[in-house]
Amino acid sequence: MPSPHAYIRSVGRYLPERRLTNKDLEKMVDTSDEWIMTRTGIKERRILEPGLGNSFMAVRASRECLERAGVQADEIDAVIVGTVTPDMLFPSTACLVQKAIGAGRAWGFDLSAGCSGFIYALSAGAQMIESGRYAKVLVIGSDVMSSIINYRDRNTCVLFGDGAGAVLLESCPEEGYGILDFIHHMDGGGGDHLYMKAGGSLRPASIETVQNNEHYIVQEGKQVFKTAVTEMASVSVEILEKHGLTGADLALFIPHQANLRIIDACAGRMGIDRSKVVINVDRYANTTAGTIPLCLYEALLEEKRLKKGDYVVMSAFGAGFTWGSILLRWWE
Repeated sequence: MPSPHAYIRSVGRYLPERRLTNKDLEKMVDTSDEWIMTRTGIKERRILEPGLGNSFMAVRASRECLERAGVQADEIDAVIVGTVTPDMLFPSTACLVQKAIGAGRAWGFDLSAGCSGFIYALSAGAQMIESGRYAKVLVIGSDVMSSIINYRDRNTCVLFGDGAGAVLLESCPEEGYGILDFIHHMDGGGGDHLYMKAGGSLRPASIETVQNNEHYIVQEGKQVFKTAVTEMASVSVEILEKHGLTGADLALFIPHQANLRIIDACAGRMGIDRSKVVINVDRYANTTAGTIPLCLYEALLEEKRLKKGDYVVMSAFGAGFTWGSILLRWWE
C-alpha cells in the first residue's frame, strides 16, 4: 500500500504592524501611487522594525500554527524554513526557530529558492512525512525583504514587503487527500536577471561592496516578468493535466504574489475566474517565501474558502530561476 499523503493540519502567520504605503514611497523616490497600482496592483506593504530579524517573524507564525493545532513544540520532528533573508548565514533560521519555540526533538534546515522557497520546502516536508519516518514537520516561509531593498531604487523598492507564514504537516488520515503531487523546475541561466551581488563567499562584505550598493536586490524587471508569466502558468496547467483536471475543477488557485498582472495572466491561462484566485498582493506586496502561506491563512481562516475535497493549486516563480506547482486536495 502506498504511504498516506501529507496534509496541512494547521497554519499560522506573522505580519509586522508598520505599513509602508504608496503615498509614503512618493516621498522617498520618483514614483506615484497610480504608477505602482497600474503596474503591480500593490497599495501598501508591511515592514519589520529594524533589529528584529527573520526569526522573530518565523517564531511567531510557528507558535500560532502549533497553538491552533493543539500541538506542543517538543512533538515536532523537523523544521524547514524557506527564506533568502536569514538572520545570518549560520546558524540557520531553522536552528533559531527550533530553540525559540522549544522544539528540542527536531532537526531542520533553511531552503533557499527565492520566491519558490515555500513550495520547495513544502514539497520536501511532504516527502519526509510520506517516508513514514516523521510524524510532524513544521514548514515556514518567511522573509524580511526590507533588509535587502534599496529604497532609492524605484524599480525594486515598490515591489517587496515583509511577512511570514507557517504550516504543520502530518500524515493524512484518509487516502486521496492532502498534498497529491508537485512539479518543480530550475534554470540557472536566470541568475543574471534577479540576484544580490555581494554578501556571499564570492564577494564578502567590504567597504567597497557597501559603497557600491551590492547588498541590495538587482532585478531586470521585464525579463523576470516575461518568464514568470510563461513558466508559472505552464507548470500550473501541467500539474492539472497530469491528474486529468482543469481549472473548472479547482476550488482555489494560490499563486505567488509578485505582481497582479502576473497573477491574472496565470489565471487566464488556466481558465480560472478571478473569484477562485487568492490575492493579497495589494496589502502585503511580494513577501517572497511568505506569500503563499499568508494567502493560505487568509483563505482558510479569514475567508472560509476551503472545505473537504477541494482541489487547490499553489504556484510560484523565483530567483534562480526557480518555479513550480503543488496540487493538493483539502482534508479537514
